[in-house]
Amino acid sequence: MTAIGRGAAIFGCAGWHLGPNEAAFFRDYDPFGFILFGRNIESPEQVRSLTGALRDCVGRDALILVDQEGGRVQRLRAPHWREWTSPLEFVTTAGNHAARALALRYQIIARELASVGIDANCAPVADLMFDATHPFLKNRCYSSDPATVSRLCRAVAQGLLDGGCLPVVKHMPGHGRSSVDTHHDLPRVTATRQELAAQDFAPFKALNDLPMAMTAHLVFTAYDDLPATQSPAMMDVIRRDIGFGGLLMTDDLNMQALSGSLAARTAAAMAAGCDLALQCNGDLADMAQVAGAAGDMSAAARQRAQAALAWRKPVPQVDIAALEADLASLMPDAPHGPS
Repeated sequence: MTAIGRGAAIFGCAGWHLGPNEAAFFRDYDPFGFILFGRNIESPEQVRSLTGALRDCVGRDALILVDQEGGRVQRLRAPHWREWTSPLEFVTTAGNHAARALALRYQIIARELASVGIDANCAPVADLMFDATHPFLKNRCYSSDPATVSRLCRAVAQGLLDGGCLPVVKHMPGHGRSSVDTHHDLPRVTATRQELAAQDFAPFKALNDLPMAMTAHLVFTAYDDLPATQSPAMMDVIRRDIGFGGLLMTDDLNMQALSGSLAARTAAAMAAGCDLALQCNGDLADMAQVAGAAGDMSAAARQRAQAALAWRKPVPQVDIAALEADLASLMPDAPHGPS
């Protein structure tokens, strides 16, 4: 079960178990992959059953994603999984050991995810932290310095790969200047092209070899008046200026930074140049709208999908206790490991 799906979308599902109507829809549309949220998580046995059912219904080893950054954005939680401090708090506590500590942290996270059938994590967060960064994002960032963010993101990505999960870098081409929450409002960034290239875009350029990325729902007024997810100009920035050649998915199309129907949102994103539409709420009617507008993956998207999936390797044998001991030696006074 290794073939790529036909549909240019990644979908969520409604609950702990895959319902017959969901399974029939997924079987018919054959989306590229799936994403899980807290509503889908109850126990390790249940998650393994759900990921197996999702793959069985499309008849292949479909990619299954989750947001497991740590802190507030952590879908798998205690008592069955480790609890982590926010990325910013963790980096601050780790100090000079931040890169090594992050690599260990995300290798442990990846191993936990892989053990229940999840093989992609929507991390690292390569957005810069600014004074005006909205609280929904700020403590998920690693630093305000582009070189530091690039270095720490590389450590996160390598930790995930070493633990058996693919990284999804986000939010391309940069979300840090958002002073509003894109779940509810559309931010407008007024920085110049020169400022954006030197700061916001720089970490993504340093990470342009990674297999997958997620877009940002922000307007960059130096380029146009469209959210980046739906902007041909920003897609050109991502592909040409940043040089990202990997598989590009939208951020969640249900977020209210975008306007219009889900079908219209999807069509605009695909026309701009996104490879995959990400729709997360698990509502079948909403998924049908997105599927109808996203259609099948383009030939270029299929090539990028094949290249991204080639990064998947057999899940390695990992000595979690040894990783935790290494992490404890770097951060002896910090909370880590099992809750």
